[in-house]
Amino acid sequence: MSPPLKRILCIDDERDILDVTQMCLERIGGYEVFCCEGGQDAVAQAEATMPDLIMLDVMMPGQTGPDVFAALRKVSRLKGIPVIFMTARVQSAEIKTYLKQGVTSVIAKPFDAMTLAADVQNAWESFHAAKS
Repeated sequence: MSPPLKRILCIDDERDILDVTQMCLERIGGYEVFCCEGGQDAVAQAEATMPDLIMLDVMMPGQTGPDVFAALRKVSRLKGIPVIFMTARVQSAEIKTYLKQGVTSVIAKPFDAMTLAADVQNAWESFHAAKS
């Protein structure tokens, strides 16, 4: 059985995506959601909030999602936090590459606002099931 998922950090360069994601996860899922606009401050924000799970946009200017993911994995306190990539690029080869890099799951953008919280919860439970 997985521990309860409570705190989520969402990292995206588009404010409207962050707003919709936060609203869906808080209102439907009941999670506490923190937002970070872009990858520049993502590691600092993750260290400050210590989320249970991180949702990370793949295509961002400056630091891409894979760049931020690599930076998160270099910080010992953040290494074990599951990361879900959010992306419009959902070709099977790309998804396989992301999963090989160690990402927990991939959610396609645009996502279904009504199922986002359930999709995140399923990824959380799969992550913990794979660990046991």
